[in-house]
Amino acid sequence: MSAVLALDIGGTKLAAALVSADGVVQRSARAPTPADPWPVCHHLLEQVRDGAEIAGVGVGSGGPMEWPAGLISPLNIPGWRDFPLRDRLVESYPGVPVRVHNDAACVAAGEHWRGAGQGVDNVLGMVVSTGVGGGLVLGGRLIDGATGNAGHIGHVVVQPDGPDCVCGGQGCLEAIARGPAVVAWARERGSSAADGRELAALARDGDQVALAALERAGAAVGVGVASAAALLDVRLAVIGGGLASSGEPFWRPLQTSFARHARLGFLTGVTVVPAALGGEAGLVGAAALVLAGDRYWSVG
Repeated sequence: MSAVLALDIGGTKLAAALVSADGVVQRSARAPTPADPWPVCHHLLEQVRDGAEIAGVGVGSGGPMEWPAGLISPLNIPGWRDFPLRDRLVESYPGVPVRVHNDAACVAAGEHWRGAGQGVDNVLGMVVSTGVGGGLVLGGRLIDGATGNAGHIGHVVVQPDGPDCVCGGQGCLEAIARGPAVVAWARERGSSAADGRELAALARDGDQVALAALERAGAAVGVGVASAAALLDVRLAVIGGGLASSGEPFWRPLQTSFARHARLGFLTGVTVVPAALGGEAGLVGAAALVLAGDRYWSVG
């Protein structure tokens, strides 16, 4: 099979790649997410294609969305509401399959196919970045749910009296652990961090506010993962995204919190690990929608 064009759409950055039939990223390009991302998305795809023959286009996008129609309304891209992304891509790349799914579902698929979840039949994949999302592989297959949004762990409530969430709810995991919220919490307490990278650097240098901010976020993720693991009986949770790369200040409280709350006997042995594919997990998973559709795509 020829290579596939993959697109990963997030609230902060866009990424595109040409992915070979065996799941290897051959070329990639990235850009900040503008108010209207479509022209940049198309440019990045053409840049990485560079004239290559393709077998299809796979996309992971922040949600929610109408699936499988590919009408997307990412909470963290206000300029796109019911944007007909799949239709635009079909017009640009006629004659090949175009498959659009949730970005965190693509992380789950990518890590199960070629990353930390290889050989594990029941996996929760997560993105902790501008938003917090999740996807599920159960029984070796990607689970869609009724609307394609199964696994949306970012809107599990982890603190009922917690902060308001962009979804309209209160106390969601995303409201506490999404990168911009973590930075805002730290800045309200005197931090100079402009973004998640600066906050992580400050934490590694021992800054107490930065450490507290990442501890709060990591602990909340641990609660959410423990709840999801009990509900779904997964054996592995794989977490990617910008905040997840913050190192020990994020991961230590996450693991401690998970261990505190995952106490049922059948949860013994469940592990929580960083995404093995790093920033390429979503791209590889988007490509898997086409290249390994027997496991990761359930509609025609």
